[in-house]
Amino acid sequence: MKSSRTLKVDYLARVEGEGGLRIKFKNGAVTGAHFDIFEPPRFFEAFLRGRKFWEAPDITARICGICPIAYITCACQAMESGFGVKLNAQLQALRRLIFCGEWIESHALHIYMLHAPDFLGYPDAVAMAADHPSIVQQGLQIKKLGNDLVALIGGREIHPVNLKTGGFYRVPTRNELFSLSDRIKSACDAAYQAVLWAATLPFPDFEQDYEFVALHHPAEYAIMDGALVSNRGLEIQISDFEHYIQEEQVEHSTSLHAEMKGRGAYVVGPLARFNLNFKQLSSLALQAASEVKLAPVCNNPFKTIIIRSIEILYACEEALRIIENYERPAEPAIALKPVATTAYGCTEAPRGICWHRYRLDENGTILDARIVPPTSQNQKTIENDLLHFVRRNADLSDEKLTWMCEQVIRNYDPCISCSCHFLNVKIEHDATAKK
Repeated sequence: MKSSRTLKVDYLARVEGEGGLRIKFKNGAVTGAHFDIFEPPRFFEAFLRGRKFWEAPDITARICGICPIAYITCACQAMESGFGVKLNAQLQALRRLIFCGEWIESHALHIYMLHAPDFLGYPDAVAMAADHPSIVQQGLQIKKLGNDLVALIGGREIHPVNLKTGGFYRVPTRNELFSLSDRIKSACDAAYQAVLWAATLPFPDFEQDYEFVALHHPAEYAIMDGALVSNRGLEIQISDFEHYIQEEQVEHSTSLHAEMKGRGAYVVGPLARFNLNFKQLSSLALQAASEVKLAPVCNNPFKTIIIRSIEILYACEEALRIIENYERPAEPAIALKPVATTAYGCTEAPRGICWHRYRLDENGTILDARIVPPTSQNQKTIENDLLHFVRRNADLSDEKLTWMCEQVIRNYDPCISCSCHFLNVKIEHDATAKK
């Protein structure tokens, strides 16, 4: 191995934006690990200024085509809480149901199409399908169910159009929801098997001491409601987020890096939810976790593929519960009367907490907005993981180390762009390195 080298991934192809990876060595030691994000600024917070409160859900949905429900719901809940409106139980249940659909389709995409090839040594899901057709087919069927659930309630699969502040434009009938029941039951069985299968994958021996942050609700596995908690004593209302979390600009990234004030990097997403809300999982999800001997505390980020499988199982069970207890609301939405306020929303996107803050005037016009997505909250931890992983595995070849570093990033599924497998890789060696 050369004593000085730079491992560089210039460009992650087929991405929603642009990113890269640089690992630097000198005299055999790792001197830096950067997860570069150089996508152009998208100015969503600026777009929101001067718009009416009811426009925020549809605008923010365009931030992400994979998890628009998280953004729509976050914006809706912020306006509703800011204006002192609380939805009735059935409207809330419908929101939770469509959120289950988003978790199912997003997790299935990540597990089967983007992450499993890493563990099994394939460059992509197409190559993996040649040897494991049943696994890939199962993943596609589960994802299709999630898409159909979102489309049924939201009007379409991508950037749904049926959600609004105060509820929905139209609510489904019982028969429409029950039409998916048999498929959801089948998906429960498939998801249980997915947990068992995911647990057989080869996991690197890599554990870190993380601070996990997630929504927590004592009565349910938190998705849309609860306080923000951590495994190190944090317990705050979502309105206090800015008092404890700060974002900073770093030279190598156009995306902000979030950290806990005075405490540094933290983790959001499936790993955090599992460790903080384990007791709130459904009975079948707990049974599956027990069968694969996975329980808190899990500090190995590579095992999030198992946890995402458990969350698919949970989302399927939760969807069935909501459908079985569904009674169509008399009205699809509750009217909102604007007041001058600062409004807050927070939801659990598939990748972690999505936090919104809006300042509105008495006419419901947005004066300013701040949105903190899961990606910016995990970026600092991703870089820390890269640094520690490379230090432990510096003797690997450039090719193998590049492969594993990409997998370290994909553990967090920071966005669809960062999960693509087709990369242009450059390996640069210092000309002064010893022969």
